[in-house]
Amino acid sequence: MRCTTYLIMAVLICIPLNLSPLQAAATFPAAAPAAAESLTEDPVASDPVTEFLRHRLETLGSPGELEAGGEILLATELLLELYEARAYTTLWLQDRQPVQAALALPEAIRNARNEGLRPEDYHLEALERALTRVMSADGEFEARLFVDLELLATDAFLTLARHFADGKVDPLAIDTRWFVPATDTSLLPHLDAALTAENVSVQAALDDLLPTHPAYAALRERLALQRALRDTESWTIVDAGPALRRGDSGVRVNALARRLAELGDIETAWAEGDRFDAVIEAGVLRFQRRHGLEADGVVGAQTLGALNVSPAARINQLKVNMERWRWLPRDLGPEYVLVNIASFQMSVHADSEEVLRQPVVVGRPFRMTPVFSHRMTYLVLNPSWEVPTRLAAQDQLPLIRRDAGYLEQMGFTVLRGWGANETEVDPSTVDWMAVNPRAFPFRLRQRPGPLNALGQVKFMFPNAHNVYLHDTPARGAFAAADRALSSGCIRLSDPMALVDWLLVQRGPTATLSPERISSILESGQETTVRLRRPMPVHLLYWTAWVEDDQQVHYTRDVYQRDGAVLDALLGTAPAASAPETSLL
Repeated sequence: MRCTTYLIMAVLICIPLNLSPLQAAATFPAAAPAAAESLTEDPVASDPVTEFLRHRLETLGSPGELEAGGEILLATELLLELYEARAYTTLWLQDRQPVQAALALPEAIRNARNEGLRPEDYHLEALERALTRVMSADGEFEARLFVDLELLATDAFLTLARHFADGKVDPLAIDTRWFVPATDTSLLPHLDAALTAENVSVQAALDDLLPTHPAYAALRERLALQRALRDTESWTIVDAGPALRRGDSGVRVNALARRLAELGDIETAWAEGDRFDAVIEAGVLRFQRRHGLEADGVVGAQTLGALNVSPAARINQLKVNMERWRWLPRDLGPEYVLVNIASFQMSVHADSEEVLRQPVVVGRPFRMTPVFSHRMTYLVLNPSWEVPTRLAAQDQLPLIRRDAGYLEQMGFTVLRGWGANETEVDPSTVDWMAVNPRAFPFRLRQRPGPLNALGQVKFMFPNAHNVYLHDTPARGAFAAADRALSSGCIRLSDPMALVDWLLVQRGPTATLSPERISSILESGQETTVRLRRPMPVHLLYWTAWVEDDQQVHYTRDVYQRDGAVLDALLGTAPAASAPETSLL
């Protein structure tokens, strides 16, 4: 009878015959009578479970008031939308028995810990209790028990699905410098697949929502390794003492060898050695590079401290950065520039390969480089520098007051107004001591040249933050381990390598020859070069990440951002990240 009903409705209203019942429900909102009727054999509902489910949802007040099995439900708007469209028929029950998907759901929830999430946030215990009761239920309380199971299962799946797809934590609620647009993944196809598709398990339907980038999978594997070390209490501590280097031997060297083997920096076959030989030195160098330390092969105080970071601490760090991956779009693009602010590194990726990497300088902790994505559309050779008003008042004005010749020496022009109203001001006519920094009345523009703060080139992806990539004459900053030294923009250690890749080596989108680039630079003339194809730029913040060597790297939390993410992950799910948007 149901198949006949679907066929008739498909012919009458021209819907695709391959739509599942769940998809058909979402295609036609509950307000349309045809949609509700198409989901049942009889428009007159009489099933007690259906009636109890309808009554439970109809009496819903404000968010947070709907509960099932003693648990507050999170996806209330989606629950109302979904079940009204289905005329309150059940998803997880058939012939008064849980379907296979309902029986598999608790295990899929338990596996959420593999993604750094807490299974208890998804009604795990209440759902298992409801399953047990339903499978042995009869009598007058049967409908209530069935509805508890139905609502718990749907809410758990939708909430976990949203967190897999878009993250548990609302980044805007904890980080005012996060500007990557929020994603809003459609959950309906995945719920539909979990319930009806052949050869698609609940686990597979959920896993399909996770980030697909290999870096995310590598973080997951490292999370499992650190958990194994924590749970077996088998991790090794290297005792404090003098620096260890090649040629040393003894108990501390043995502990070092075992620790390097635990973390995968040397083969396990070398774990029992007690002599600091070439193999141990290579392992130390690898470890140092992975942890942003000076790679000298010597186990000094900093390397020793990094070696002895506990598995629990690394677990938390990995959880935080896996969550950051879930905040991002699933596809960063076939080619893109990526700046990891926390590690002071810029890399260029094309066709799933890293083609360029170099150190960078980023914003100071009190002038943080924001997290956002945009498109680079042009670059400027021999750029002038239009000093932002805030920086002119805070940074340049004290220097001007200190040295009357500063502006001339550094090639600055003082201006008022813009466009046709722009006028040049003789700096000698200004009483700089009387200038109010809170209402700075001038513009400062630095001419192209060897002292220009932007160096020979700036790479532009116009944005509201006035942040971009550029060269710098201050080359000594790149030797520092902590390179959070700029006013927010990203300074490149080798900007000409990026110029060459963008303008010369980028295949059919190449713009200029090396000779033409050199000629422009030698001329000193400010010159804009447009890219034939925009280049995506992602400014991100990771304290645990994966480089092209497929190894997990760590760095310190320079902007102190990890703590807020971890606190939110360990707490209850923020309301803003509960799946309250449309299923479609």
